Amino acid sequence: MAQMISHGLISGALFLCVGVLYDRVHSRDITAYGGVVNTMPKFATLMVIFALANTGLPATSGFVGEFLVILASLRANFWFALCAALTLILSACYMLWLVKRVVYGPVANKNVEKLTDLDGREFLILGSLAAAVFLMGVWPGPLIHLMGATVHHLVDQAVATKIPLLHPAAAA
Repeated sequence: MAQMISHGLISGALFLCVGVLYDRVHSRDITAYGGVVNTMPKFATLMVIFALANTGLPATSGFVGEFLVILASLRANFWFALCAALTLILSACYMLWLVKRVVYGPVANKNVEKLTDLDGREFLILGSLAAAVFLMGVWPGPLIHLMGATVHHLVDQAVATKIPLLHPAAAA
């Protein structure tokens, strides 16, 4: 559940970042961007924060969610944990590639030269999401405690209903 909440925060923020860029340039093509940091430093900072949180950077909600998923996977099956870890690595590679192409480097074209940085409303929304991502990453205890009873009940129900499926002899 921590991963789902984290994913909701980070993915929502990344979609908002894409929306901000699309609203200004009217293109979803990665090659239409490049050097955004030169014209939109506040936006670039927030986008990099969300991209790194998506890769599982410590002190972000992405780290808490990914760590708990990999830890639970390891308790269930080593191969599940290995697949989860490899997926995390591939995702991080893609996000870093994306950030390099869109945010950094020289200004790619005239559309990027004309970009204006975030207005107050955009900054407030993305800044609030960044604060939530860091708060959950630094202090996940209250959220995990709040979800604890529900998660334990859900796991108990899942285990109780899966036992006959896992052990056909037990069902007879």
